[in-house]
Amino acid sequence: MSKIVDEVKSANAEYVSNFGDKGDLPMPPGRQFAILTCMDARLDPAKYAGLAEGDAHVIRNAGGRASDDAIRSLVISYKLLGTREWFVIHHTDCGMETFTTEIMGDLLSGSLKTANVDATGWHDSNAGGGTTDGKYINWLTISDNAKSVVEDVERIRSNSMVPSDIPIYGYIYDCKTGELVEIPDATAAGKAS
Repeated sequence: MSKIVDEVKSANAEYVSNFGDKGDLPMPPGRQFAILTCMDARLDPAKYAGLAEGDAHVIRNAGGRASDDAIRSLVISYKLLGTREWFVIHHTDCGMETFTTEIMGDLLSGSLKTANVDATGWHDSNAGGGTTDGKYINWLTISDNAKSVVEDVERIRSNSMVPSDIPIYGYIYDCKTGELVEIPDATAAGKAS
C-alpha cells in the first residue's frame, strides 16, 4: 500500500473512534441549503461556510461549474432532500483560469501523462499514448471569474427543473483571505420569484 492509503486509513480509524451519534443524522441536510463549489484542495466549505456534518449538501467539481451533473445533483438536493437555497462559489487563483478547452484537447492528444506548467504555459511530455477524445469535451474553463459565477447562476436558474422560488447566490472565495465575496449580478440573476 502507498503511504497515502496508510495515512487515510489511520485518519479514518481516529474518526471512527470519535464518531459518536453521527450515525443517527437524517439524510436531508439540516440547514436545507446546498453549495456548488470547486474541488480545489485549498477550499474547505465546512470551514468557510460554518458547516457541521449533516448541515448542507456540498457539490464539487473542477471550477465549481454548473455542469449537467452539478445541476442534476442540485435538483436531487431540492426535489428529494428539501434544500431551499443554493450557493455557487468559485474562487480566486483557480486552475480553470490557466487553460482553454483547446489547450486541454492538445495536451491529451500528446499523452495521458501529467502536464507541466511554467511562465510560458502548459507543456506535455508527448510520451505517446494520447487521445483526441479531449477535443470533443467542453472543459468549462474560466476566463473571467465573476462572469463565470454569473453564467453558472443563470444556467441553473434557467433550467426547467429548477423551481423559481429557490434563491441562488453567487460568490467568489478569496484564497488569500478566506473571505466570501458576493457577486451582486449573480445573486440578482438567481433571485427567487
